[in-house]
Amino acid sequence: MPLIPEEPQIHESAQGPRVTPAAGRTAQTPHPVPGPRSAATPRPGRPIPGPARPTPPAQRSHTSAAQTPPPRPPSPAGPQIQLIPAPADGALDAAGEAVDLLLDTGRAPGDILVLTTGDPHPWAAHELSFGEDAYWAQHDARDDVFYATAAAAERASARPVVVVAVNAAGEGGDGAGDPAARALPLALARAEALLIVCGDPQRINAALGAGV
Repeated sequence: MPLIPEEPQIHESAQGPRVTPAAGRTAQTPHPVPGPRSAATPRPGRPIPGPARPTPPAQRSHTSAAQTPPPRPPSPAGPQIQLIPAPADGALDAAGEAVDLLLDTGRAPGDILVLTTGDPHPWAAHELSFGEDAYWAQHDARDDVFYATAAAAERASARPVVVVAVNAAGEGGDGAGDPAARALPLALARAEALLIVCGDPQRINAALGAGV
């Protein structure tokens, strides 16, 4: 059966993370591109003294448990899969909201890998400007959420949660077809417990196949 689109509201329990519908998503905000780094400025994603994360955003609205349909149970053959409907130009924002919810509900930052099928996340673009060796060293340290393009997914190691932003157009510029069809099987192989995919439901179901 095809996946049923859901809005994200993530709960942590002994069975692992769950993504369930939320009452509504706040207005999309652009991801700021990090500024230049100096000796006095820590690299984004590295631990610094004081709180590990900035003050969380304003409290989100929640639906009651009685109004929330049960999430898809984990499959013995692979990770749980959740779909967050979003247009290509809003997929990156939707992925950011999913990551915030995971962190707010107790997921360790090092548990999360975020992949983009189109343009890289601003954090990845910024860190790559310092060289691939330093960039992948942060991946290997597993100290924080790691952002990469789907093209680099084969080099990325598995993590408990993988979030994919399907932020590329439906057809590849080289005529190779939908980038999601190439990226999602790789993302599924990297997700140990939960795969969250943000994008067009029809494209996502086609990419993953009707059997998921």
